[in-house]
Amino acid sequence: MTGTLPPTRFVDVRGTRIRVRESGPPTGEPVLLLHGIGRCLEDWDDQHALLAQHRVVAADLAGFGYSDRLPGRATLERLADAAVATLDALGETRPVHVMGNSLGGAVALLASVRHPDRVATLVLADPAGFGAEVTPALRVLGVPLLGRFLLSRFDERASRRTERSLFVDGALVTDERVRRGLEIGRRPEFARTFLDIATELGTFRGIRPGWRRALLAAAARAPKPTLVVWGERDLILPAAHLRAAARALPHVTTHVFGRVGHMPQIEVPERFAALATAHVAQAPRRTSISSETRAGTA
Repeated sequence: MTGTLPPTRFVDVRGTRIRVRESGPPTGEPVLLLHGIGRCLEDWDDQHALLAQHRVVAADLAGFGYSDRLPGRATLERLADAAVATLDALGETRPVHVMGNSLGGAVALLASVRHPDRVATLVLADPAGFGAEVTPALRVLGVPLLGRFLLSRFDERASRRTERSLFVDGALVTDERVRRGLEIGRRPEFARTFLDIATELGTFRGIRPGWRRALLAAAARAPKPTLVVWGERDLILPAAHLRAAARALPHVTTHVFGRVGHMPQIEVPERFAALATAHVAQAPRRTSISSETRAGTA
């Protein structure tokens, strides 16, 4: 349903080439779209038309998709900082509505903590960071030597298996998605960045608790209006993590999509966009009420 999309282009972000796709009126409220681990900005293609009233920026995270890798080791903090710096490179200095899927959700939440003046609201789709459980495929890749070996053998069958794990609707496992996944997976930047992030955030036992607890505690101290949505049949990060999100984040709104997998922005794009746009539209009122409450308490 993507129709005709604006072309992608590269922008220089502190000496690193980052690939972006922009759409919508330049004066529209800005939205930044961030994908998951090992993925690319095409995971948000359907949302450009559905968020057409906004200035929409979808970006390949540094070292993923077709973006260049940052010098040195890839970390969650550096991905978040580079995402904000990408907005600077595009001349966008207004607070943005950040929407992130999977790893992109954790990057979005961290960006709101590290750069609070640059983030207006958050929409997190099946985000990482709210529980230890994760698909065994990612736990195995978090073992350094084994992960490097498996990524070196990434082929078309592996790419197709990856796509199948993401969706309930098998029709979304298209040859185009499989080919793109294979092409990206064979880029030299991909394996190094993937392994850096996978080993920082998780182990063979699951997602590490240290960074999760620190991030959620920081986000709770400086909350943004946040919508967290989950696919009921997510095979990557279980929907049970939604309860942890509801407990951890003040004033959070949550929603579960029935019969949907890890990527609701693709599997039920209209329903995702309807919730996201309603959340963004209500955010100024929620922020005002929250500020008045804090002032009254003080």
